Amino acid sequence: MRDQEREGFAALVMRLRKSGVTNLDLLTAVEATPRSLFTPPHLVPYAYSGRSLPIECGAFMESADLAIRLIDILKVKPGQRVLEIGTGSGYTAAIMGRIAERVLSVDRYKTLVERARERIAELELKSVVIRQTDGREGLTGEGTFDRILYTAAVLEIPRARVEQLVSNGVILAPVIQENAPPLMVRMTRIGSRFEREDLFEVPYLNVERGLAKAL
Repeated sequence: MRDQEREGFAALVMRLRKSGVTNLDLLTAVEATPRSLFTPPHLVPYAYSGRSLPIECGAFMESADLAIRLIDILKVKPGQRVLEIGTGSGYTAAIMGRIAERVLSVDRYKTLVERARERIAELELKSVVIRQTDGREGLTGEGTFDRILYTAAVLEIPRARVEQLVSNGVILAPVIQENAPPLMVRMTRIGSRFEREDLFEVPYLNVERGLAKAL
């Protein structure tokens, strides 16, 4: 780990611990995943800052603080299958891939998918699979998941997606609010019923329909 990377990581860990994130497995996964690899070259000095960073296709990377806080809330564990809707840079998928058994991450933009694949390959993370597909549509043939994470805001959590959860499975998704930023919502499946918990507002963009063939 380079000096700049090491200093950024150390500052990030201090902020995370102040916010209550102390999971050692998670912090170890973060340390092993250089955020600068996922950051546009001209923004590398801000890789570990508490701000969102623009990337290709009009998308952005959420701050490192938010990305890791969400994984902590999701409680990703060894042996689990995770679905991520909205690959972006691939940073969140990479961290989860160091903990979970398998991570399937999907995005509508070909450019984002290809570059995320390159980064995942460079890190030799065999547990992470990235596909270009419409995250709003069903993912047939993929079975169920222990954890599902949306990084794009939706009007409501799709019923079909919730039904892909195993019992005791958890889904995190930003839900669009009127005249306010999206609200991060946690849904937990308990047998045939679901428990909802409203968490906090997040700066995510709305999910879009279809594949973006030009990008």
